[in-house]
Amino acid sequence: MKKKIAILGSTGSIGKTTVEIIKNDKKSFDVILLTTNNNFREISKQIKYLKPKNLVINNKKIYFKLKRKYKKINIFNNFDLFFKKFDRKIDYSISAISGLSGLQPTLDIIKYTKNVAIANKESIICAWNLIEKELKKNKTKFIPVDSEHFSIWYLLKNKKIQSVEEIIITASGGPFLNWKLNNIKKAKPEFAIKHPNWSMGKKISIDSATMMNKVFELIEAQRIFNLDRSKFTILIHPQSLVHAIVKFENGLTKLLIHDTNMKIPIFNSIYHNTNKKLKSKKLGFDHLNSLVFKKIDLKKFPSMNILKYLPSKISLFETIIVSCNDELVDLFLRKKINFWSIHLILKKLLNMKEFTKYKQITPNNTRQIYELCEYVRLKTRALSIISAK
Repeated sequence: MKKKIAILGSTGSIGKTTVEIIKNDKKSFDVILLTTNNNFREISKQIKYLKPKNLVINNKKIYFKLKRKYKKINIFNNFDLFFKKFDRKIDYSISAISGLSGLQPTLDIIKYTKNVAIANKESIICAWNLIEKELKKNKTKFIPVDSEHFSIWYLLKNKKIQSVEEIIITASGGPFLNWKLNNIKKAKPEFAIKHPNWSMGKKISIDSATMMNKVFELIEAQRIFNLDRSKFTILIHPQSLVHAIVKFENGLTKLLIHDTNMKIPIFNSIYHNTNKKLKSKKLGFDHLNSLVFKKIDLKKFPSMNILKYLPSKISLFETIIVSCNDELVDLFLRKKINFWSIHLILKKLLNMKEFTKYKQITPNNTRQIYELCEYVRLKTRALSIISAK
């Protein structure tokens, strides 16, 4: 029997990787849903390859264009319309929509799927309590697919979380690991997006350059695995081959190594209960003999200090961090602010009294999160204009 599958955000980097996996094994899958915002060319290719039953297209112009072209496919302009028509359980869904716009679709798809793989870190950071509630309510199995979180999840299989002494998350150090501090401060977007190991989108590449991605990954890991922050350590590992290390209280330590290819965690999330084989690069002794781990230079990567601001339990303060950072990265890519301003403005905003009060407020619904996000982005733009003068 074919496995029913849905890919939310199928034209982004994670979505395209998932499509590639499915395309290579089409006989095993029935593609129930693909979604995109406005990438007409890519979604047209995917329709040809995968012959999906349904599409959700947010951009109205692209929606009407596809509606005219594909008469035999159910095409919807928003998720609400799709979910009103859909009443079955999908076997596997992956949430790969970038940013907070992926939060509501993630929560919605949980009701209609047996397994959900979430690559949308903003959803986990800002609303894990809402996601966890839906997972339990609908008896849906959750699989993280960020390479670090998938690695931790895999290493903890059949282990009690109480047996964990420490979890080490690795960071490549990004494009500026070996740059001098003065040069980092003046770095241009074209250098910041050149990640040395991974092929990623511009936004996540900038987060890697500032190391905000590791701040986010630690928050994610803390939420997903329900461990105190003191149990986590982040180390620089320039080779990006070891994705997580778990130390147990019985004296044993496990680590997970794989090539710098997101296909590996996604493939294993899809086929996690099977013996399906994946061809990948062979890691030889030359790779293993060159593994390096070192502490983070906080002068070069001051964003790591943001971890000190975080409350121990989930709050709306995380939405403030995510929203402010998103806006600052966008401003930097548009050359409205310089690279170092990302850290400086973020720090300034997080210290404002009007925002620190949110550390005490737990998110109760997505409306709260979206409204706060919009306000923070406006505030960030205003601060950036003042700082640029």
